[in-house]
Amino acid sequence: MENDFTDLTGLTDLTGDGGGDRARDGAGHLTPELLAERFQADRGHLRAVAYRMLGSVGEAEDAVQEAWFRLNRSDVSEVRNLSGWLTTVVGRVCLDMLRSRASRREDPLDFYVPDPVVREEGVADPEKEALLADSVGLALLVVLETLAPAERLAFVLHDMFSVSFDEIAPLVDRTPAATRQLASRARRRVQDAAPTPDPDVTRQRKVVDAFLAASQGGDFEGLLTVLAPDVVLRVDGGTLTAAASKLVRGAEAVTAQALTFAKYRHAARRVTVNGAAGLVSLANGAPVGLMAFTIVDDRIVEIDIVADPERLAELGVR
Repeated sequence: MENDFTDLTGLTDLTGDGGGDRARDGAGHLTPELLAERFQADRGHLRAVAYRMLGSVGEAEDAVQEAWFRLNRSDVSEVRNLSGWLTTVVGRVCLDMLRSRASRREDPLDFYVPDPVVREEGVADPEKEALLADSVGLALLVVLETLAPAERLAFVLHDMFSVSFDEIAPLVDRTPAATRQLASRARRRVQDAAPTPDPDVTRQRKVVDAFLAASQGGDFEGLLTVLAPDVVLRVDGGTLTAAASKLVRGAEAVTAQALTFAKYRHAARRVTVNGAAGLVSLANGAPVGLMAFTIVDDRIVEIDIVADPERLAELGVR
């Protein structure tokens, strides 16, 4: 079904502006130049869809590129809403990628941390900001990784991007009613497992700074003050440092880990991670870990750490 998109031509308008018309010339023809221009205008939105579907910056870009190839191979002369068509095509590409990933996955999900989007504090980065429009926290992406591919597709496209169940149903080979149930099941799991973080980054930063000061100062009680009793620490060491991967639960156990880590760190630098306060841990001037914090009611409920040197390099952590 790779090139069979005839069922997508009746898409409703997801953008509010009839996206298909803007890819036509004065005579109503779809030209390659106008299609390329229209695709470029939608690229940021499509990358945001793919990032939520895949939890990987690199794979999201691959999915968007595949959508471009399919656009060039397809007759879209009857498509009334090109933005909606492209959104659905990217969803289909991501679904195939998720199914392929699930069939060959070997790393335990307990330790897996999706790709964070890292930005220097105070430095504008429009491309990364577009990726995180309607901000998606790392804790939410962790939970999305536990969903079945079809559940994730239904939840992301419907709940995050307002795609109708009629449009999603053909992608997952289900009826609209069954697709609605997929999204409902996914929604319950997300609501049960993904904490809703405090939105104020300034308040988040105060908590993170207190955590950093306490860990560097060996202050056991200070750490317990900023950690929620049921805090979760997840460390993803990747393949090169697999021994570092671990899942730790509970404030006292996480405090012990934080004090242990502090012995090997010389410094830490402030960054934002998926729009929230985060840190890059340094040893001998080199990044050894990217720390993302989920903070609720001024206490840390989750710490996700990427300690994989390869991924740190790919993510541009300097």
